[in-house]
Amino acid sequence: MPIEEIWTEKYRPKRLKDVMGQDNITRQLVSFIESKNLPHCLFAGPAGCGKTTTALCIAYELYGDRIKGKFLELNASDERGIDVIREKVKEFARQPSIDIGTFRIVYLDEADALTKDAQHALRRTMENYSHICRFILACNYSGKIIPPIQSRTAVFRFSALREQDMIEYLKSIAKNEGLKMDDNAYRAIIKVAEGDMRKATNILQTASSSKTITEDVIYSVTNRADPTAVRRMLETSIAGRFREARAQLISLLNERGLAGEDLIKEIHSQLFDLDVSDRQKLEMIERVGEYEFRMTEGSNPQVQLEALLAQLALIGKK
Repeated sequence: MPIEEIWTEKYRPKRLKDVMGQDNITRQLVSFIESKNLPHCLFAGPAGCGKTTTALCIAYELYGDRIKGKFLELNASDERGIDVIREKVKEFARQPSIDIGTFRIVYLDEADALTKDAQHALRRTMENYSHICRFILACNYSGKIIPPIQSRTAVFRFSALREQDMIEYLKSIAKNEGLKMDDNAYRAIIKVAEGDMRKATNILQTASSSKTITEDVIYSVTNRADPTAVRRMLETSIAGRFREARAQLISLLNERGLAGEDLIKEIHSQLFDLDVSDRQKLEMIERVGEYEFRMTEGSNPQVQLEALLAQLALIGKK
């Protein structure tokens, strides 16, 4: 029986025109490729918005199936020191391409994790071998890239994917895989993924073992708090029924096996939609921040969340 391929790779686009949500960027890159005049590039943007996919598409557009030996991909967060730049990157960049008139590509993912010394070494390598090699750097925060590198690259700022684009992409995968899903399940994936298309695809593959994928299935496989259950707990506490709210909290923590950090994150999200005054919301958000900090410092999650519910009950009486 063949091993099931990871869906993030199986459904990764191979052409720039198929990359979703970044039309302005892909349009510029296509013109660069057509003129065979690709500059060094800096891709900046949140996780899962298509930076790595775009870099791979550039390589496929330039080399087709002859990509091996012409495209080097490294994750700078794993190998972030100056030795990596001096050895792996420099060694690859200095080798001329077999095909006359073409260049090799070095793709450095999470380049903002490189040390300052490594970035300066990279800048020198970019200068010395620009006639036979192009560099594509990807990062979450362009401000962590030193100015000498930024000035030598064309900067492309990737935006987070729109919810509708993500849903359409997930629906195409579901159709191809023969999955049964309802609209609420798609919305649950989008909520949990928080704009990360890679994460959304992985969630869908994880949930695909269920005959019918529902909202509850998504929250179950991702071990995330059900927003409806959390909102019900908050409304119960604000209404002054602390014992009942505490029982609901214990159910979420123990029966559903949720982590305190995940639960307080969902509490924060739900506070903004509660039917209370803005003044009360401000007080509640302040309390959530305080108790979240206590939990990150190692305090017992159940004790802190019970104390938070007690505070919300007192604020609700004002």
